[in-house]
Parts: sequence; C-alpha cells; structure tokens
Amino acid sequence: MSEKGSRASWRGQLSPVGIAIGCLGCVIITASSVYTALKLGALPWPTIFTSIVALFLLRAFGHRSLNEANVTQIVMSAGSMVAGGLAFTIPGIWMLGLADEVSWVEMLVVALSGTLLGLVCTAAIRRRFVDESDLEYPIGTAAAETLMATQTGGVTGRRLFGSMGLAGLWCVARDALGLMPTLLAQLPIPGVSFGIYNSPQMLAVGFLVGGFAVAFWFLGALVGNFGIIVGGPAAGLCDVATAQGIVSSLGMGLMMGSGAGVVLKDILPHAAKLLRGHATTDDAAGEKGNGARGWSRLERGTLALMVAAAALLVCIGLDLGPVVAVAVVLLAFVTTIMSAQSVGQTGIDPMEIFGLIVLLAVAAFSDASQVQLFYVAGVVAVACGLAGDVMSDFKTGAIIGSSPRAMWVGQAIGALLGTVVAVAVLCTLVAAYGTGAFGPGQLFVSAQASVVATMVSGIPSVPGFVIGLLGGVALYWAGLPAMMFGLGVYLPFYMSLTAALGAGVKWAYERVCAARGGETAEGAEEKGVVVASGVLGGESIVGVVIALASVVSGLSG
Repeated sequence: MSEKGSRASWRGQLSPVGIAIGCLGCVIITASSVYTALKLGALPWPTIFTSIVALFLLRAFGHRSLNEANVTQIVMSAGSMVAGGLAFTIPGIWMLGLADEVSWVEMLVVALSGTLLGLVCTAAIRRRFVDESDLEYPIGTAAAETLMATQTGGVTGRRLFGSMGLAGLWCVARDALGLMPTLLAQLPIPGVSFGIYNSPQMLAVGFLVGGFAVAFWFLGALVGNFGIIVGGPAAGLCDVATAQGIVSSLGMGLMMGSGAGVVLKDILPHAAKLLRGHATTDDAAGEKGNGARGWSRLERGTLALMVAAAALLVCIGLDLGPVVAVAVVLLAFVTTIMSAQSVGQTGIDPMEIFGLIVLLAVAAFSDASQVQLFYVAGVVAVACGLAGDVMSDFKTGAIIGSSPRAMWVGQAIGALLGTVVAVAVLCTLVAAYGTGAFGPGQLFVSAQASVVATMVSGIPSVPGFVIGLLGGVALYWAGLPAMMFGLGVYLPFYMSLTAALGAGVKWAYERVCAARGGETAEGAEEKGVVVASGVLGGESIVGVVIALASVVSGLSG
C-alpha cells in the first residue's frame, strides 16, 4: 500500500533484473507444471511460491520493492497456466489413437493462439472484474498478504508464516510421506464422491470466499449430487450413469449461461465505451493516480493485431476456416469472462471445462475433425487458464499498488516464453515415453484430457445443457451467483463440501470474535484473512516443491 506513489514509474517495477529472474523461473515452473498436470491430474497455483522466491532473489541483488517482486513473480508463474491448458486437453488426441495427426508446430499454434486471446481479453475486462467488482480472488489476496507480511513482520508476519508452515507440513505428510489419506469420511454413495477433501487450501478458499457465494456453491452441489444423481435413480427416472451425464451437462450449461449473462448484462451495454477507449486497463491505458485517459492508438492497435493474429493462427495454422476462427475468438472472450469470475469467487479455474464448452459449440455447427476439436479446446483452455492467472495477479497488484501496465507486460513475457517451454516439454515426454503413456492407468493419467476425449462425441444430455444455459443467464440477471451454482453442480462433491466447511469455520470465528468483544470486526476479519492466506499459501508452495521434485525424479528415472 505504501508504494502506490511508484505507479508512475512502471518501468522500474519491470526491471531488467526482475525480467531475467522471472524468465529463468518461468522455464522451471512451466516445465514442472506440464509434468504435474499430466502426472497428478492437478495443477497447484504457483503464485505464493513464486512471490516469495522472487522477493528473496531480488533482495539478493539489492532490490526491495514489493511491486517489483510482484511483477517478477508474474513473469515466473504465467507459463504454468499455459502449460495447464495444453496438458488438460491435447493428450486426449493420443488417447484416441490419433497421434500421427498432431505435430509440435500445431501444438505451438494452439498455445500461442490461446495466449494472445487470454492477454487481450483480460486487458479488456480488468477494470470490470478487479476495480469495479467485489470478487475476492483468494489466490491474489493471499499473494498480496504474503508480500506485505515480509515488510510488516511482527505479529502479522508470525501469523501468516506460521499458518503457512503448518499447512506446508500437513501437505508433506499427506502427499510426500503418505501418512494420511486425501479424502476423509468417505461414504459409498453410488455416483457421488462423498467425503471431506483433506486439503487446508480448499478450507482456506471457503473461509476467504465465505457467506452467500459459498452457500450457493454448496446448494448447487446438493442439487446435482443428491437431487439428480441420487434422487433420479431412486425415483426410477434414470440410472446413475445417465444421471451423471445430466449433471455434467447441466453444470456446463450453468457456467456457460453465467458467462453469457455477464456479456449480456455488463459487457455489451458498455461495448461502445470500451471501443472508444473509455473503459481501460488502467495502466495498460493510463495510471489510476493520474486519471483514466483511455487506450492510446498504439495500444488499441496492438490489442487488435493480437486478436487478428490469433484468428489467423486458428484459421490457417489449424486449418479451421474463417467461420470457426471467428467463433473461437468470440467464445474465448465469453469463457475468459467465466474464468475471471470463477477464479475471483473460488480460486478454482476449470479451464478444460471452458475449452470443452467451446469444443461442443464448434462441433455443433462445423465439420471439424476430432483432432481439430481438441485444438479448439486447447486454445480456449490456454486462454482461460491465463485469464485466471492474470486476474489474480491484477488483484494482488490492486492491493499493494503495482502498475497494471507492468503486470500485463510481465504476463505477456512469461506467457509467451511459457508457450515455447510447455510445448517443448510435452514433445520431450512424448518422445521419451510414447503416446501410449497417457491416459487412465498409464504413467501420465491426464485425467482432464481423458474427460475431453470422452466428450468429443457430444454433450451427454442436450436438454440438461440447454436448461443450464438458460438458467445460468436467468440467475445472473437476477443478481445471483450463477457461476458458483454451476461449479457446485459440476465439481466433485467432496470439493464443494470442504469449501462449505471452510465457510462454516469463518462463520463460527466471526461469532466467537463478536461474543468476546474488545476488538473491531475489521480487526478480527483481518486476522482471519491473514491466517487463511497463510494456510492457502503453505499448501500451494509445498505443492510446487513436490511437483519440482517429481519432475527431477521422473526425468532422472
């Protein structure tokens, strides 16, 4: 907060030393993320880890600016989400036995197209989803708390780093030493993954988000799992497999409808202002402290060229034609909005689901081949993954006063480098282990890509998807958290239940603090946010460290 005055010197926040450190870290983190996403079917957010590493390395060179550290960690972490977008989609091609139809050039085109679209879309929506909204962005908030605690020290620092250490030790005991299970209190309910996710991070997300949003999230989980998956077969309306198909289709429809609602209610009415440059990305368009001056012609032209380049890459590079290219660009804009909202509310970015939604839309009106449909999913997943990362980083910057221009440029540097690294690592793994190493029961389980592969044939329940689509628009228009409801319907029940428990802890904590008195509500809330941020960061950091160890041991083995 003390560095807001340094916004004018955005180039100082994007220093040559910071760029060099960021690029080196980007190579390592991106490579680790590819391996982790394929091997474990998950991708821990590296933001907290990279924030601390960036600050430590910069201080070794005599640089102590929190804003410079923030921008440096952005360069370091940007490639991880590009890696996730590729790893969560492209391996599905190999699972279907179509390995001969994809080359490294096409994978690079997919990654680059998604990166360009993700960067442009976040430039357009940053103000709406960071400055003008009350979205929590728990990952970005936790990163800001971590950076500020390194300067404030004292009780605040002890709270944050103490909770971070405890969560990290818990993660080591669970994942590295195998001393405790991943799921607790499991019940054998057909079709429902009932249990408590043994994850301090997920509890912290529920605590940070809390309130009505998590209640709606959990309501969606109850409706999807017990209302449809349990209730449908019990009433003799369908079997469990059919009910699961209805739930997945309904969840995707709700999320898509939520994104469409944002476009219809919040984006289109301001489109004319956006095109004239009155709605802007702050420093990508003028510093907040100096007044909004709108995008310059050069900046608007650069963003337009990036969109055109992405469309040409999809049209010519992937041979999808102009109609599909235009559809992908437009739907990428919608789904990145959905991604920004999802990450802002929950810290979860189901990027492969957004890619799958666009894949199904393209399949409905085009004659694209199966491989080309995977490319579509990959482009959108990369764009949405990057959007979630960018918007979280913008939230961090809004809290500590980093320049949006410096952050966006840092994202561009890291993401573009990440496209090359991610594709190179993916090709290396294929060359080393063969395409048969990807899929359920194989060396690289590639769980998300497996889901995409099974969905290429179409939506399991078209009526469920349509109902969800219309319902998502209606809920958002009514001012209700449609995205949260859709996530609850779609995500495994244990994740929703654990987030709800975290929100319950927050409710109980606030009541206890109010009963004790002697402390303002704001002070109690600040303590809770600091501890929850530390818990979230501890698991994130250890997850990245374990992932790095997996990469080293996997390559050496």
